[in-house]
Amino acid sequence: MTTIAFIGLGNMGNPMAANLVKAGHSVHGFDLLPENLAKARDNGVTVMADAAAAVQDAEVVITMLPAGKHVISVYEDIAPKVAPGALMIDSSTVDIESARRAHAVASQHGLPSIDAPVSGGTAGAAAGTLTFMAGGTKEAFDRAEPILQPMAGRIVHCGDAGAGQAAKICNNMILGISMIGVAEAFVLAEKIGLSHQALFDVASTSSGQCWSLTSYCPVPGPVTASPANRNYSPGFAAALMLKDLKLAQEAAQGSGASTPMGAQAAQLYSLFAGLGHAGDDFSAIIRMLRGDVG
Repeated sequence: MTTIAFIGLGNMGNPMAANLVKAGHSVHGFDLLPENLAKARDNGVTVMADAAAAVQDAEVVITMLPAGKHVISVYEDIAPKVAPGALMIDSSTVDIESARRAHAVASQHGLPSIDAPVSGGTAGAAAGTLTFMAGGTKEAFDRAEPILQPMAGRIVHCGDAGAGQAAKICNNMILGISMIGVAEAFVLAEKIGLSHQALFDVASTSSGQCWSLTSYCPVPGPVTASPANRNYSPGFAAALMLKDLKLAQEAAQGSGASTPMGAQAAQLYSLFAGLGHAGDDFSAIIRMLRGDVG
């Protein structure tokens, strides 16, 4: 059994922490929202008064926070209070520079660290089937892997500090672009008299096959588990997709990469969120493409 501090117990952090409890670990949790703490307590997490109390006896510290500025702030606060040699794991999705800065803060205090953002959404968090994309030294990764295992379907060591974040933003740029493409195809099919099921049956077994179609189909019916069958309740909210697409565009601009489709996807999701649909699942963008929202 390992004593784990888990800071950030929101829609992703809470089920992740619950799976660590189920695996037999002692999890000390903290979140700013009382309702999140209440859910965590129900899941077997030992709720602490603040982040400093949560990390006091921790062998591993996991953070799941909204943005890079929050990660840096928490790291600067807790790093001096964490036991020497404790492993720091940040599973937030943040910009690469913030990830590297968090590594630097940890290193200054003699703490091994990895950036380990995830893919799989709230369903994957609950099921313990997340994909973890890890950046950091091989030694830190080897320590982190058995801790991540109860929350994971797959764990990939992507490279040095910041590589996990790099993989995450590249992956989600693909996801955002592909969802728009799949949604456009279904809108076209509707206009020209092709049924949803017919398009799915063909494209899911031929060259149009992709995760956005076969696992997360943006229309009701063909994929039972997709948010389209729950009135587009997330899932993975459009606001989060927009955040990741913006991170990808920041990285593209900083590196000189040409990503015209990524830029267009970011613009479309920005428009969709601005129309009041930031809280809808990102697959609900099909409604905007149909002209059903405004």
